[in-house]
Amino acid sequence: MRSWNVVNERVGQLACLVLVSSALFTSVAGAGRGADGEYDERSSSHFVLYQDVDIDRTSGLYGSRRFELDVLETLEDAYHDLEELLGIRLRDRITVTVHDPQVFDARFAGLFRFPAAGFYGGTVHIRGATHVSDSLIAVLHHELVHAAFDSELGSMNLPAWFNEGVAEWFEARSLGRRRLTARELSSLASRARAGELFTLAELSTGSFGHLGPEAASVAYLQSFGFFEYLTRVDGDRRLRDLCRAMARTADLERSFRRTYGKRPAKLEADYLEDLRSSRY
Repeated sequence: MRSWNVVNERVGQLACLVLVSSALFTSVAGAGRGADGEYDERSSSHFVLYQDVDIDRTSGLYGSRRFELDVLETLEDAYHDLEELLGIRLRDRITVTVHDPQVFDARFAGLFRFPAAGFYGGTVHIRGATHVSDSLIAVLHHELVHAAFDSELGSMNLPAWFNEGVAEWFEARSLGRRRLTARELSSLASRARAGELFTLAELSTGSFGHLGPEAASVAYLQSFGFFEYLTRVDGDRRLRDLCRAMARTADLERSFRRTYGKRPAKLEADYLEDLRSSRY
């Protein structure tokens, strides 16, 4: 999930990506009718895309078909990036549904305590769009990580800091971002010095969906920052090794020890010290 407010550079654009628990997903699994009663369907090698027909009419002659093809192309690119960067290959086709914005808000707003741009709960649900923007590319990459972890580690109760932190990192890479911005680092550093960041234990719930907007923004940025720190210090390959170790062992503590030689709690301490000693 990704949260945007004063602790992030995306000020004024509160649009969070949410990983919905299986219990919550039972309430949305049956949401299969578009704004005017139906969805268009199109598929590619690894994805099935459903688009609300009501959105089709806003995109002009042939606009809908072009948009659908562009979305599928983006998803296929994300599929290959997922294998290259995280060492994960999806086993089954993933279903992605693009909803009319008003329908999305009406159906799913009750699942979160903040506005949402998309979520994963067995399938990917996206708040409507008519062209592939950077924000849509980010949403699709982010949710694909959740789908991949569900495919590889469905039996594990992944802590939200891991699930969301890796998704945030992968999303950032999709837009060419390798590091936190100066503003993001400054926010995290000042909170670390003031003792105002969460502990990993506090971020080990199944999702951040129960948090309010401000707390959610801190939680997502902090989780992203943790993995940005790990890749900055030890390189991208170690994160790929970690994800592959998780897929083999389904044991988070063991995977961290084998990959980084340290338990998550020790890496957390190193991360906080790095923030406190930064120049920001």
